[in-house]
Amino acid sequence: MPNANEDNPTALSKVQRRAVSELLRVSPVADDLARRFQEAGFRLALVGGSVRDALLGRLGNDLDFTTDARPEDVLKIVRPWAEAVWEVGIAFGTVGAQKDGYQIEVTTYRSEAYDRTSRKPEVSYGDSIEEDLVRRDFTVNAMAVALPEKEFIDPHGGLEDLAARVLRTPGTPEESFSDDPLRMMRAARFAAQLGFEVAPEVVTAMSEMAERLDIVSVERVRDELNKLILSAHPREGLTLLVDTGLADRVLPELPALRLESDEHHRHKDVYEHSLIVLEQAIGLEEDGPDLVLRLAALLHDIGKPRTRRFEPDGRVSFHHHEVVGAKMTKKRLTALKYPNEMIKDVSRLVELHLRFHGYGTGEWTDSAVRRYVRDAGPLLARLHKLTRSDCTTRNKRKAGALSRAYDGLEQRIAQLQEQEELDSIRPDLDGNQIQDVLGIKPGPAVGRAYKHLLELRLENGPMEHDDAVAALKEWWAEQQS
Repeated sequence: MPNANEDNPTALSKVQRRAVSELLRVSPVADDLARRFQEAGFRLALVGGSVRDALLGRLGNDLDFTTDARPEDVLKIVRPWAEAVWEVGIAFGTVGAQKDGYQIEVTTYRSEAYDRTSRKPEVSYGDSIEEDLVRRDFTVNAMAVALPEKEFIDPHGGLEDLAARVLRTPGTPEESFSDDPLRMMRAARFAAQLGFEVAPEVVTAMSEMAERLDIVSVERVRDELNKLILSAHPREGLTLLVDTGLADRVLPELPALRLESDEHHRHKDVYEHSLIVLEQAIGLEEDGPDLVLRLAALLHDIGKPRTRRFEPDGRVSFHHHEVVGAKMTKKRLTALKYPNEMIKDVSRLVELHLRFHGYGTGEWTDSAVRRYVRDAGPLLARLHKLTRSDCTTRNKRKAGALSRAYDGLEQRIAQLQEQEELDSIRPDLDGNQIQDVLGIKPGPAVGRAYKHLLELRLENGPMEHDDAVAALKEWWAEQQS
């Protein structure tokens, strides 16, 4: 390994000790595979994120290797050894395998570069690991450990950058981002995932080259954005995207939230508010990162810029911003090619995020509770979290009052859940029963009758069968008059 940084030798020694511990853990599988490559006349090294994570003491079961063997030779070596092999990435020089609980990828030394019009990288194979490492995205990912001899290879000072928690590129940032513009978003993602500082020259290149991101496929951009949003501290990454102008090309609704204010029209910084809501929503997650909740928290107010009005009394209003925001959310997520079900759920949460406030601070009626639960449907648990997260006031008295009011709503829901099946509110008569009672055939009239009975169910709660029949007949008579 290289000499420790004279300014911080303790930090580097800790990093090295963690790496040794992690590498010893995976050594049986890694060394076994390396010997097979060696016997076939090829070299193998643990590389990139696997080395970085080993140095950070967080290496998982995903192991990345690089080799001078071409993909067809990799397949010959790996197939008899692995429990499973897949060739999904073979066009890019990558062979995947599974062995003893480890997910393994072996990639031939390579370089990737985009031309000015292509959305796909052009892959060419290299002959040396040094050539491979110089074309990687950041110095902390441009380290390798040659196996089985455990030789540490770090030609670009990645170990010192790792100890300093800084992101730099092996060559110039301009060269790196020209090779693959998605690396600009990856810088923001690593800032969010690892808490690393992005070097000033890298930030400058991101700002100057933001438009290069336009040649990257939407799917790759979306996947990188997801990784950022699902990270432990997405604020850092999102802020970097906004500050460098990358967000203007990926999620332009986010920087648009930075509404200007002046001494006459003071109002909340909607951008800052949205980031706080995201952080607060993350704090309420119970079963790991929830992409639907996080997207809804980030986007819940994107309708405000389009609905902003300056009132005669000096106030600023955003009437119906939740409705406008839901439509904008659907349009943006569709453009980013998110799954339809996710688009539907996130948009619905944005549309409903003000519903709680619409009922005021008074006592919740049974009817209001039923409608709230009906409208939220399977998103109710997420709506609870989003609504609670949307309180960012510094006024402790006001925050406490809102929290108590929502506590009251959840208690009312729980009480009614015991009495009624709120999760599946339906009319007391189904479509077939409606047809029998009224003596009509399937058609629009049955739908109108069903809707009427549903409104009665929401307003009054469950009805006895005879009462529901009487109510239906009364409504039908009024329709015929």
